[in-house]
Amino acid sequence: MKKFLVRTTYCLILFLLFFGIKNANAQYANTRIKSKHEVYTDSLKQVEYNYIFPIFGQGAYRKGFDIPYPVGLMANYMWMRQNLLFDNMQLGLKTDNVDIPLTPVEFIEFGDNLNTSYAYNVRPDIWIFPFLNVYGIFGGGQSKTEVNLTAPFPLYSKVEQGLRTAGFGVMAAGGVGPVWFSVDANWTWSKPELLDKAVRVNVLGIRVGHTFVFKNKPDRNFALWAGAMSMQMNTETSGEIKLIDALPPETWERKDEIVLNYYDWYENVATPAQKIVADKVLTPIVERIDAADGESIVRYGMDKQVLDRWNGTIGGQFQLNKRWMFRSEAGLIGNRKSFLISVNYRFLL
Repeated sequence: MKKFLVRTTYCLILFLLFFGIKNANAQYANTRIKSKHEVYTDSLKQVEYNYIFPIFGQGAYRKGFDIPYPVGLMANYMWMRQNLLFDNMQLGLKTDNVDIPLTPVEFIEFGDNLNTSYAYNVRPDIWIFPFLNVYGIFGGGQSKTEVNLTAPFPLYSKVEQGLRTAGFGVMAAGGVGPVWFSVDANWTWSKPELLDKAVRVNVLGIRVGHTFVFKNKPDRNFALWAGAMSMQMNTETSGEIKLIDALPPETWERKDEIVLNYYDWYENVATPAQKIVADKVLTPIVERIDAADGESIVRYGMDKQVLDRWNGTIGGQFQLNKRWMFRSEAGLIGNRKSFLISVNYRFLL
């Protein structure tokens, strides 16, 4: 019962945001309609809206709001670069003669770890209410993770892999005076080729902006906004990878140096407890590097998270008409840098 009341109250608040203030996708920036748009606004009030979605669509038109067509199909391309944090490292090894399960290696330390990725997806969506949109996300992409091991010995690893993504999201929108706002949350599951399980990523976007309507084409506009994006991922990550895929060519060229650094640490720095763990898993891995055995499979497990949860964004959208929209957004403030371009086609239902 409590959950039902909370959800009902939330929907009521959103309902009031739309009918009490204004809709974020309305063509006009405030309730004071410019004279050049009065004819267009009056015509909207006469519209007989006989479509299923959005619910309360007829009420929106009677108030003079030019709401978007309810159903859309958006194609997106996104590039992103950000630092990652690793913790609770576990390693294992599998060869023709050796089978070492995941073993905690708590004394491993990392420097700067960088992930660069690009993704493409298709996002079908529907406005359930004039203030509430739900959507799905289906796509793929490529991810490159650069890992810098600093202790017990320096080692650089670079892993590139494809990924598949699916998820869903919800966006609520409203406005106050000349300013509109939106809150967008989505949950996606990305399955990289080399991981055992999909990685769940939660994204929250908050945007505040203003829409400029073209003088002689009220259904054409340009919107600008600023906002912030939050990203979190489930921390537990595990998988398997061949050494040849984990270590770039320049690392193999330095394998003698890496082996010497390892045994120098083992003989002169490692504690007795660390040597016990090293004998179980690190020494066998280093021996495979020394033998240039790139076919050996390293098992790994770790807790992984983004360095900064929040970053700042700016963006813009050009609406050619009520069917075609073109959008771009960039993440510029904070550790996470990103760039998005998209095209959206909308229709009635």
